[in-house]
Amino acid sequence: MGFNCGIVGLPNVGKSTLFNALTATAAAQAANFPFCTIEPNVGRVAVPDERMDILAKIAKSVKVVPTQLEFVDIAGLVRGASKGEGLGNQFLGNIREVDAIVHVLRCFEDGNVTHVENSIDPIRDAETVETELMLSDLESIERRFDQNAKKAKSGDKDAKELAMVMEPVLIALRAGKPARTARPSDPAARKIYNGLQLLTGKPVLYVCNVEESAAATGNALSEKVIAKAKAEGAAYVIISAAIEAEVSQLSDPAEQKEFLGSLGLKETGLSQVIRAGYTLLELLTFFTVGPKETHAWTIRRGSKGPQAAGAIHTDFEKGFIRAETIAYADFVALGGEQGAKDAGKMRQEGKEYEVQDGDVLHFLFNV
Repeated sequence: MGFNCGIVGLPNVGKSTLFNALTATAAAQAANFPFCTIEPNVGRVAVPDERMDILAKIAKSVKVVPTQLEFVDIAGLVRGASKGEGLGNQFLGNIREVDAIVHVLRCFEDGNVTHVENSIDPIRDAETVETELMLSDLESIERRFDQNAKKAKSGDKDAKELAMVMEPVLIALRAGKPARTARPSDPAARKIYNGLQLLTGKPVLYVCNVEESAAATGNALSEKVIAKAKAEGAAYVIISAAIEAEVSQLSDPAEQKEFLGSLGLKETGLSQVIRAGYTLLELLTFFTVGPKETHAWTIRRGSKGPQAAGAIHTDFEKGFIRAETIAYADFVALGGEQGAKDAGKMRQEGKEYEVQDGDVLHFLFNV
């Protein structure tokens, strides 16, 4: 399983430029006018992970198969989107389908690139988008809460549980706070909460799009965004979409590294977004390793053995017996599967085993 991030923001903040750079395609037209992106563009990219090459070298794998990350470039939002202004209904519908929100904020001055609000203020822009999402959520929750109230009063157990989850969300939204501030900690309540599909219930990654000269250090505008993100407990990264566009044109990794180094950068914006996204969505990577291929797989943190097996094939999950498990560090230190076996570092894990990041797994199943 990969993960799905919707790239959102006001028009002309660099969403499509970033999307093109991250996916190294020209699938999304980038132009200097509002609503350039109308239909959402979807791009899948390989998730870079240096552990794959190390594992493949040890196992003498013929090929390496990385896990995938999906980006969705969603149309720019304007004030009134919650009431259908601009492409509001379409925007809200598209964002409802993604797992997390990558909120691009313009943190650079450029007289040649117009801004829908005619001035540069990333905090205002962030609040504009969030307000429209909260208004949409508030309308949805108020309607559903009223519809559910009669059932709850009659003693319906499911309706009572739903009401207990919706009420704090409704209070938060009416106070001008996003739904995620009322996210329950109880697993059962969390499942009900997730089923509400709230726009402001999704985790957020703020992407500060700065000028090339500020890519390594940030600037005064990005500092404001970082302060906002920290106050909310949200994730953030600083990148220059313009630099990412240049890097995407370099096919040689050595050239990419040299170019980034000349700008004082150690990694691409893609790597930053992926790492932040993994943390945001509580994901981890496990590997299957053999002479034919080394394959990376992504699952939710906390997933058990059968769920990990299901990421490969549903039959593996249904017929799961056990997982032969080697920690990544042991696999590397002991020279591979046989060395790990000989050292007693291969474990037989059952259905209740919680898979750890970097685990090398071989599943036994019976269908």
